[in-house]
Amino acid sequence: QVQLVESGGGLAQAGGSLRLSCAASGRTFSSYPMAWFRQAPGKEREFVAAISRSGVSTYYTDSVKGRFTISRDNAKNTVYLQMNSLKPEDTAVYFCATTSKSGSYYYTPTSGYDYWGQGTQVTVSS
Repeated sequence: QVQLVESGGGLAQAGGSLRLSCAASGRTFSSYPMAWFRQAPGKEREFVAAISRSGVSTYYTDSVKGRFTISRDNAKNTVYLQMNSLKPEDTAVYFCATTSKSGSYYYTPTSGYDYWGQGTQVTVSS
């Protein structure tokens, strides 16, 4: 079993920045890829970014490319999401997730992931 706990959410103004953290426990963190998803009110949960086991490879959804950066510190069992140039449309609950699937380091559907955190709210005001 794995536990994921997000932190770092809050209120930011448009154009501002926030950094989310996700602390993992329960298994060898460096053995599994990690991802961030988000869910806005009334919308489905959507993929944001993913990072490979080593941290060398990353993948982003188009709407956050150039603004968000995913990274990980395997020594601290933590994955991060640095969010810059925030927009009101980035307002959502942000979730980290991990998968036990082998193969690709990222899956855009939620079904690709086995474990989820509880989420952290990000609100961007205009």
